[in-house]
Amino acid sequence: MPAAKPTRWQAFLDKAYAVVKEFNRIDRNYITPQKYNYALMLQGTHTYERYTLRSNSGQTFTFAPKPSIKVGPYFGWRWIFLGWQVDVKSLRSDTRREFDLSLYSSHIGIDIFSRQTGKGYHIKSAYKGNDDYTKMLHGMDFDGIEVGIRGYNLYYIFNHKKFSYPAAFSQSTMQKRSAGSALMGIGYTHHKIKLNHDRLRSMVARQTNNEVLVDSSFNFNEVNYTDASISGGYAYNYAFAPNWLFAASLSAALGYKRSKAKVDRDLFNLPFRGFNFQNLNIDGVGRFGLVWNNMRWFAGTSVILHTYNYNKGKFSTNNTFGSFNVYAGLNFGERHSKHKKKKRQP
Repeated sequence: MPAAKPTRWQAFLDKAYAVVKEFNRIDRNYITPQKYNYALMLQGTHTYERYTLRSNSGQTFTFAPKPSIKVGPYFGWRWIFLGWQVDVKSLRSDTRREFDLSLYSSHIGIDIFSRQTGKGYHIKSAYKGNDDYTKMLHGMDFDGIEVGIRGYNLYYIFNHKKFSYPAAFSQSTMQKRSAGSALMGIGYTHHKIKLNHDRLRSMVARQTNNEVLVDSSFNFNEVNYTDASISGGYAYNYAFAPNWLFAASLSAALGYKRSKAKVDRDLFNLPFRGFNFQNLNIDGVGRFGLVWNNMRWFAGTSVILHTYNYNKGKFSTNNTFGSFNVYAGLNFGERHSKHKKKKRQP
């Protein structure tokens, strides 16, 4: 009897499977697929953050929270890594909340992040015109600023058959030969800055004996701005020795920012409640990694840096944050091919 024609649903599933299979196709002369399903990893993370506020007259304040060092276990299933880390300095932290999730496939990668930092800042530097007041203010604790950021970056890898992002940042493949790829992506972030300008003004006056006056541009209570961006860049995996890989990736993003600030209306007796602005700025993301991986065991380091800029009108901001990771782990649960030949029946 002739075989029955597949239904429309079956035909759709067959086409979808063919698309997915082609989507993940790689050149095995350059990339070795991971032969294990699962991974366990221990990772230590050192985080860094810096926030700079600059007035239109040139006065600048740079704030930074105390760096944190966190350690914790991670569990991976193929290209997904999830884990939990605790601050080694303090198991209890009510001023800093961080969440980072990165997913990497052969074609697409995505970074999802959320950071909320407050009441743990100190002054890194301060300038007014050509005068440097860093020595007077450097290291002074300042709990009058709170910063929050959340968002995502989604990017496409063009040379996905020869270049592997997972080999560098999730160890779900191995890069056998050096290769690079152009990148293109989109991103969205939401930033929030709260500033107690009265506390800043009184602290500066006390430490500098009134030598420095805080510009009126900093007399805002809260600024919220969103950033929608289109990015482009290049990444390269350098397989310099068997089982070793050095990876570098740089992307520049053209970001469109829309913002609203809550100004201290009583201080200026202004007839308006706040100010709005629209702006285009250049942002950036950098990723670097050094990995040793023999398929069963792996270890390495990675650095991921983000920088966001806003420059318009009354003042400008720059937010730079990143993480330095050191990790080691093992893969287990060997994959079994679904296409093994069946044994012949006698």
